[in-house]
Amino acid sequence: MKKILTTPIKDEDLEDLKAGDIVYLTGQLVTCRDVAHRRLIELGRELPVDLVGGAIFHAGPIVREKDDGSYEMVSIGPTTSMRMEKFERHFIEETGVKLIVGKGGMGPETAAGCRENKAVHAVFPGGCAVVAATKVEAIEGAEWTDLGMPETLWINRVREFGPLIISIDTKGNNIFETNKARFNEKKGPILEKISSQLKFIK
Repeated sequence: MKKILTTPIKDEDLEDLKAGDIVYLTGQLVTCRDVAHRRLIELGRELPVDLVGGAIFHAGPIVREKDDGSYEMVSIGPTTSMRMEKFERHFIEETGVKLIVGKGGMGPETAAGCRENKAVHAVFPGGCAVVAATKVEAIEGAEWTDLGMPETLWINRVREFGPLIISIDTKGNNIFETNKARFNEKKGPILEKISSQLKFIK
């Protein structure tokens, strides 16, 4: 059965999710990346969007302004989440955000933040930015537009946005770290075998 998270997300909505599960999001999704994180954490500026129970997307979208002054989403693909690693634990704690979406994994600080505050990180497939835009029903607002289009906090209303692969669950399990350890275990014997067959190469 398709698992759909709806904002505002509650702790109990995330309890049964495990790293590797696939979910979809309906409700509000706010784009939020490097500079917005830095403004909140390093500069102590108050975030102009209420993220309690909310979802953020590490993304730099392409947005078109229409003749009537409203906005239309053209493309919205994920950016590398690891860039936000040094901020995310504090960001989760300060904002009450429950779902963080991006590209690639995040590290131990984010995993600790997810564990301490009952939040999750999820990965959106790369290369699907135009498809993702079709899941945005409307752009309901824009904050910190002085940062330029990629860094603006775009407040989107989405329906069944995904697929989102849970990479860090509320227990702090990190699928990227688990897979890395598993692959490293398998790597040794394979490298030995290759090495033994290539000994003639000096």
